[in-house]
Amino acid sequence: MSKRYTITAALPYTNGPIHIGHLAGVYVPADIYSRYLRLTGNDVAFICGSDEHGVPITIKAKKEGVTPQDIVNKYHAIIKQSFIDFGITFDNYSRTTAQIHHDTAQEFFKTLYDKNEFVEEVTEQLYDAEANQFLADRFVTGTCPKCGNEEAYGDQCESCGSSLNATDLINPKSAITGNVPSLKETKHWFLPLNKHEDFLREWILKGHKKDWKPNVYGQVKSWIDDGLRPRAVTRDLDWGIPVPVEGGEGKVLYVWFDAPIGYISATKEWAAREGKNWEDYWKDEDTKLVHFIGKDNIVFHCIIFPAMLKAEGSYILPDNVPANEFLNLEGQKLSTSKNWAVWLPDYLIDFPNQQDVLRYALTANAPESKDNDFTWKDFQARNNNELVAIFGNFINRVVVLTNKYYDGIIPAPSDYSTIDEETLAAVKAYPAVISSSIERYRFREASQELMNLARLGNKYLADEEPWKTFKTDEARTKTVMFVALQIASALAVLSEPFLPFTSTKLKGILNSNDNGWEDVSTKDILIPASHQIGKGELLFSKIEDSEIQIQLDKLEASKKANEAEKKVTEPQKDEITFDDFTKLDLRVGTIIEAEKMPKTKKLLVLKVDTGIDTRTIVSGIAESFSPEDVIGKRVTVLVNLAPRALRGVESQGMILMTEDETGKLVFVNPDTSTTPNAESDGVNNGLQIS
Repeated sequence: MSKRYTITAALPYTNGPIHIGHLAGVYVPADIYSRYLRLTGNDVAFICGSDEHGVPITIKAKKEGVTPQDIVNKYHAIIKQSFIDFGITFDNYSRTTAQIHHDTAQEFFKTLYDKNEFVEEVTEQLYDAEANQFLADRFVTGTCPKCGNEEAYGDQCESCGSSLNATDLINPKSAITGNVPSLKETKHWFLPLNKHEDFLREWILKGHKKDWKPNVYGQVKSWIDDGLRPRAVTRDLDWGIPVPVEGGEGKVLYVWFDAPIGYISATKEWAAREGKNWEDYWKDEDTKLVHFIGKDNIVFHCIIFPAMLKAEGSYILPDNVPANEFLNLEGQKLSTSKNWAVWLPDYLIDFPNQQDVLRYALTANAPESKDNDFTWKDFQARNNNELVAIFGNFINRVVVLTNKYYDGIIPAPSDYSTIDEETLAAVKAYPAVISSSIERYRFREASQELMNLARLGNKYLADEEPWKTFKTDEARTKTVMFVALQIASALAVLSEPFLPFTSTKLKGILNSNDNGWEDVSTKDILIPASHQIGKGELLFSKIEDSEIQIQLDKLEASKKANEAEKKVTEPQKDEITFDDFTKLDLRVGTIIEAEKMPKTKKLLVLKVDTGIDTRTIVSGIAESFSPEDVIGKRVTVLVNLAPRALRGVESQGMILMTEDETGKLVFVNPDTSTTPNAESDGVNNGLQIS
């Protein structure tokens, strides 16, 4: 029985092109699922669009000296074309600068406002006096209070995935001027998530959401168990959707309030174009809503957006949120700023017409339950050893032999042997097997079941050897080729969600486009005798070592460029007076105890005898020194620095560090020659305080 589905894929920021991490984490799995649902006769609205109001867009615009609209227009076109190029079959790809989205988002806000679903508060927010601007979200960076990552943003730490407020950051710094911000009062509207905590606990934890992925369920449970707090839904910015109520002048909707409403506005836009009723896809309880996202968006789609929908009162809630983990590249985290990525437009230049190879490699190695690593060698192996040697090899042999023996006309079979009947029965079972994997969001598993069907075809040909029986048993050869062509026809249908370009090409070779998903499991004959097929052509081509080396060389060049950038000497800071310097109380101390702070990569908790007392100092040196390395070390300590809490531990000073000529982190040590002295040892890159 046909069902109705609303499938959403996370809205990409329009501050750059799409890379393989985006494709693997969100868009290929969402496309596989949507294509499958259509093939099985369901009513599908597959929705996405460009997220054009995030702070990264304004930062990009400032850097390039253009307007935010210039940035989003440029990258919206690039991203949309990449999705078309890679066969991502959105029913509508919209954008959040569209008027229909502005109207929808403002209407949604106004509905909640009129229902008194917001809390209005005056709070102190970070402010950059030089830029004359409040520092929302990614306009500020600093140290994450939860994991110690020193490059966390004001809305999120990309190291541990924690959702943050700008005022949570330790040692915050303006991303606009580099200044240390001050606090300034401002008024905002908050969504009181604590008000919806009982509903979320009942709906997710006590409801039927244990079929959600463990990473999704676990993160949501952790948030709820920790206690939910009000979340601001407005920002002090000039780029975004204006707050549509009195007192909202100079403020815009927070991008994470605005963006998920983009799914609704994009559905409205599509429904108006197609003559459909958009409310069927968002307000009918018989509709199944599924969000495809990366793990960094779990909180927004499983807590904040459902709370918004519940507060509004007329919308359905997501049935599932199959978030993927992250994809790394050659052992390192993908990074846009460091150009450590494989960009989709660049991929098509180097591997033209090989979109399905990347789709397959990313699906076969999908980060469904843990972070996975994309390597160019694995990509090459997936292509050469699986797509070429198994799938392509089987199809090529079937088509070449049919043309060679029968001029491309499918022969009529004689009586089936036991192996023929078993093989055809196995083919009929594959739609159900692949369906089961897809419907449980196990796309990696589903892709391997598809490859197993191709393996079945290869084994059948290898066992029955029609190239030998052609001279001795004409009737048997015809039967074998007829059965092999049924397998090829099944592959043409079942490969479509995973390898859409290959599926189209294969259907063209077989001159057959009549079968659907259900036909493979129910029909005895998928392609009849006397049917004329086309000439053979390769579905996949071998990828040579030289092609892979080009990609590895590109990454090596990026790595060297990043290393060179790190070595650039920072300019001298503003001058200070001698009186400023005399305020620093530097003492020689001895580290008497040391231990690693739990759940952090960089922090050591030290006990230091300063000569005047023994105090606790939290130092970000754990990646350079083990606790055993530092016990007994004499160090230089800034003792009159105001204490600061780091992950619940009060740090009562700072230890001075520097780098030697090799770039290695070393103590400013009163006992050895590692004490920095520009005249004597050439170390001139300044002190680091840790």
